[in-house]
Amino acid sequence: MMRTIETVLVVILLITALTTSLLVSWPSLRRTSSSDLRRIALTTLEALDANDSLSAAVFKPSNDPAWTSLQIALSSCLPPNMVYNLTVYQLMSGSSTPLYSPTNSISNSKDLGKTTDTASYVVTQNATFSQATQKIGGTYGGTLYMLNCSDANGWWITGYTGQNLAQDLLNLLSQYFQQTIVVQNTDQLGQILNGTALQNETLLNAVVCNVFGEAVPIPQGYYTSPGVGYDSTNSSYALYCHTLGEKVRTYNWTWISMVGWPLYYASNTAYFAGIQNTYGIFGMNKIGPAGRTAFLQGLDGQQYSYNTSSGVGPGVVINLTSQALYYCNYYGLYPSPSQTASRSMPYSVLTDYNLTIAFQMFGIYNDSSSNNWVGGALFTHSGSGALLALGLTRTPDVRLTALGLLGYYTPALYPSEQTASGSSRLIVLSIGRMGGM
Repeated sequence: MMRTIETVLVVILLITALTTSLLVSWPSLRRTSSSDLRRIALTTLEALDANDSLSAAVFKPSNDPAWTSLQIALSSCLPPNMVYNLTVYQLMSGSSTPLYSPTNSISNSKDLGKTTDTASYVVTQNATFSQATQKIGGTYGGTLYMLNCSDANGWWITGYTGQNLAQDLLNLLSQYFQQTIVVQNTDQLGQILNGTALQNETLLNAVVCNVFGEAVPIPQGYYTSPGVGYDSTNSSYALYCHTLGEKVRTYNWTWISMVGWPLYYASNTAYFAGIQNTYGIFGMNKIGPAGRTAFLQGLDGQQYSYNTSSGVGPGVVINLTSQALYYCNYYGLYPSPSQTASRSMPYSVLTDYNLTIAFQMFGIYNDSSSNNWVGGALFTHSGSGALLALGLTRTPDVRLTALGLLGYYTPALYPSEQTASGSSRLIVLSIGRMGGM
């Protein structure tokens, strides 16, 4: 007897719980307001699209079986005594066409009754978006020279060749420049150093990107001759680096050194065929610390003086500045925010060579002797010319090079509107209440 009573109580509780659940899910149909109907309609559309089924169906032809399945699902989702009309519109573009054009409609009644409301839902399929970029240089420049010299070797670019890095950088940067010129060999490098354009490009105010790490390609002939590129007294090609600095100042170039100690070696695989950099890389001649100093002398208009006294900072971990992180997000460049620097520039170069830090990529740090070091920054000269120097350790990251340039020039990005025709559809579900309980 007791078990029978327990069973009856359980059944009563289940019926009560189910009834309460239905009342919570849907408002009373007899007292349904317009706002309640709108909520029911929108909830139904969201439920139908929970696994993208609705989005997939509305892009299919009107005779596709997916529409029958959609109508069955729609009828199952709505409470009893509800009538509906679901219409799909194609979103159009162009001033001469309507904004919305109906493509298909399903309904279970010709008349929705007196109490009705509507919810709308936009779905997108295979949409593509594009982004326009402001060009660096405008009318006064805008040329990117990429040193892709086939007759040069790189150093301090572990895991890469100069040619690999050149292609990666072109993929990142070419969209931001008026014209991109790939310098294929050292002869072509000699041409632009002499002021001769390669493809009718604007030579002045260009960016010259050296992707060979601590090495710099050197043309034969004029630039390897004594008094121009070769310092006979000190048996060094530091004089060539001084000439480069003068050219950067003359043409108002921005010179890029993407990793390591800038201008530590000169490379020409034919001219230095039997010479190696003391590490077994032939086609390369060691310049040493005097190369960077000579370049800065030339950039500042100082007379050449062979000097090996200026060094680099100790190996430390440095972090991107808040400004650099901002431009990482703006341009979609995401290198590691922490890097190891072992070739940092002494802060004293600012006063020694009339330089200003125009874009500071990494924080300035102190060593145990209270000397300040710059791990990565773009320096501009008070007259003309600029140098981007990233004194990082070995493996280069082209995203950092791109970040240094874009953070300095700050070209604007202009996201475009949706470009895929017929990629969006508007779904309008109108529902109404019929009489009765």
